[in-house]
Amino acid sequence: MPAGVCGCCGPLRPRYKRLVDNIFPEDPKDGLSKSDMEKLTFYAVSAPEKLDRIGAYLAERLSRDVVRHRYGYVVIAMEALDQLLMACHSQSIKPFVESFLQMVAKLLESQEPDLQVLGTNSFVKFANIEEDTPSYHRRYDFFVSQFSAMCHSTHENPETRTRIRVAGIKGLQGVVRKTVNDELQAIIWEPQHMDKLIPSMLFNMQDAEDLDRVGHPGTPSGPEMDGEENPAALAESCFRELLGRAAYGNMNNAVRPVLVHLDNHRLWDPNEFAVSCFRIIMYSIQAQHSHHVIQQVLGHLDSHNKNTPRMRAGIVQVLLETVAIAAKGSVGPTVLEVFNTLLKHLRMSVDFELGDSSRRNSSTSLSSSGRVKESEERIVQNAIIQTIGFFGGNLPDYQRAEVMMFIMGKVPVYGAPCHTLDTVKIGHQGTKRIQTMLLSSLIMVTSGFKSKTMAAALPAPFLDPLFSISLMEDSELRQLVLEILHNIIDRHDNRAKLRGIRIIPNVAALKIKREKISKQDVGFMKKHGQQLYRHIYLGCKEEDNGHKNFELLFTTLAVLTIELANEEVVVDLIRLALALQDMALVNEENMPMVIRCSIMALVAAYLNFLSQMIANPPFCQHVSKVIEMRNLEAPHLLPEHIFREKCPLPSSLEKEDSSLYFQTVDLAECLVGPGYNAERLSTPYVPQVTDEDRLTRRKSFVDTISLQVDFTPNSLPDKCPLAEEITFETLKKAIDTTGLEEQEKEKRRQVMEKFQKAPFEEIAAHCESKANLLHDRLTQIFELTIRPPPSPSGVVSISAGHAQHQSIPVYEMKFPDLCVY
Repeated sequence: MPAGVCGCCGPLRPRYKRLVDNIFPEDPKDGLSKSDMEKLTFYAVSAPEKLDRIGAYLAERLSRDVVRHRYGYVVIAMEALDQLLMACHSQSIKPFVESFLQMVAKLLESQEPDLQVLGTNSFVKFANIEEDTPSYHRRYDFFVSQFSAMCHSTHENPETRTRIRVAGIKGLQGVVRKTVNDELQAIIWEPQHMDKLIPSMLFNMQDAEDLDRVGHPGTPSGPEMDGEENPAALAESCFRELLGRAAYGNMNNAVRPVLVHLDNHRLWDPNEFAVSCFRIIMYSIQAQHSHHVIQQVLGHLDSHNKNTPRMRAGIVQVLLETVAIAAKGSVGPTVLEVFNTLLKHLRMSVDFELGDSSRRNSSTSLSSSGRVKESEERIVQNAIIQTIGFFGGNLPDYQRAEVMMFIMGKVPVYGAPCHTLDTVKIGHQGTKRIQTMLLSSLIMVTSGFKSKTMAAALPAPFLDPLFSISLMEDSELRQLVLEILHNIIDRHDNRAKLRGIRIIPNVAALKIKREKISKQDVGFMKKHGQQLYRHIYLGCKEEDNGHKNFELLFTTLAVLTIELANEEVVVDLIRLALALQDMALVNEENMPMVIRCSIMALVAAYLNFLSQMIANPPFCQHVSKVIEMRNLEAPHLLPEHIFREKCPLPSSLEKEDSSLYFQTVDLAECLVGPGYNAERLSTPYVPQVTDEDRLTRRKSFVDTISLQVDFTPNSLPDKCPLAEEITFETLKKAIDTTGLEEQEKEKRRQVMEKFQKAPFEEIAAHCESKANLLHDRLTQIFELTIRPPPSPSGVVSISAGHAQHQSIPVYEMKFPDLCVY
């Protein structure tokens, strides 16, 4: 009985309970009693050891009020907890925090939106408190799960749904702020938490974009809703904050859920949301972590290499956005990995396209779905090319030169080793497609590339395969090669002023920018000049050349003159122009008349440009005179007329009418003076045969002779052809050598004249080509005739009636014991 009396008497209750009870008014509408709350706060600060008991009692009352649906008292209890948290920062607050978190969890578990929002707001206030010491045992797994579930709320009322989602996002933001700065809470970056955090934010960002796209009238979005209450804006802010706090080892765990979310919701096609997500990622993370994101996207592209073309194209476009942002900073060792992966997927896309087209061609009818898939593969290929070009174009010059070499090494060239692109499986059509696309990407990479020296921009490993492609029997490939050369050689951006092949009346009005040629560039022209001239010469006489081909050839000659021409190079270019004129006049290869007239027009346009560039009045006068005569008598030999659609063509070109053509003698007289070696003009330019011709599909200038030599007696024919009968007439012809002596003298004279007047580079190229041809012949003979000798212990086998010796290696021979020591 006494115990019961004591339990009922208020004055006998513990003081902390009486202080807590006093803050609750009789009517919950009156709110928290401020004076009593101040007494409770003073008591908690004065006796911090009582905080855990205060918290436990408040939690007990709150749980009872939640069960009884007395929500007014619940609000008062949470307000009191918030004030106690803000006022107390001693070490004894740890047990109190546990009671507080239990109360917040109790509110979040309820199905009442108001209580969930109330609990979330209290947790956010707690998250902003900086505790003096870290917590060793506190975990936030429940809060991550519960806040993530609130972010995906599907409440019927749109306003209530928005409130719950906003509360969930704020709660996740509070968890992030509370944990990322605490070294003991690194567990928040583990996959099981990131797989809930990241998709919850992306879901709200994506949901807002869908509403904007559909124009849903029920839910306010965009500027109509305050940023604090807009789930999309709040989720994006939280997403940026999370990524900004990601350390080096946590970056992969933060990006992987983004890729999974985009897969699950099929957001790669269309990929506007995916692009915006990765823009946010790249601008939020630290710059030194950019290569992590790029590697993640590359790996994702590899794992989806057999998916639909549009999905792959969407991933590639996202990669384009990431590398576009990362290229402005440092991307580390990822550069070549990006290009290697993209080139691999480019090859795979061509395989898919050509494989589908071949299957469709083998069938009786062409399906519309097949044509759609082919066009979709083109979308993938164009996206890859844009990514390669854009990424390469934004790299520093030293890295861009490496990328140019890397891409050029991937271009398949016939006869040359290609380690990554097997041209046998994809055939001629696939090889041409890959060549075209890789050269197109090279055009983008080399755009704006300005190297101080040509030797650094055009090294031999880059120049040789590029020129080999320029000999292909495909006008589009030759155009791409010339455009690449323009990007590299034109270091002062003069191409726009030279656009279009025409007779320029006043070159000085173009205000062409140029500098004096450096010693390094002089050495480059001495080493590679003949190679450049040769490919221009051979490129002019291709029968499938069009207007654009000749425009690019004219620009090539003009840019060479501006950037790399000293007095010696000028003479070589004039010799080249005269050789082109002679080629069109003689027409040994039976070129069409339109090609012959186009070559004549090219020579006229270039010599008109060159004469004004070197400012030689006699030279200009002779060129102008020839152009005037052509205007009167042969307009088809000028670019303004021959490149029109319906230009009348002559039946033949009369070589005797010297006034219509540029004369070597007259040009040599004009160049007599300091600096120019006019005597070299009398030596006609002849391109030399090199090994490059064997790397292409065009016919070689020197047909190789296949030798088949067999020394076995059984290979001789049964009947030998009869020898030529020796008569008196044959002996008489053999003795009469007067005609042969004259021919031999003439041949000697031509050889001596050539070695006296021809430039050293031409002589060296001629001798090198002869030596290479001789070496090839000897190699073929040796391979056919020389066989390894049989070893002493060789085994004789009979095969097809022939005795054959099979050699045994020395280490397998059985020697007598006396021979071994």
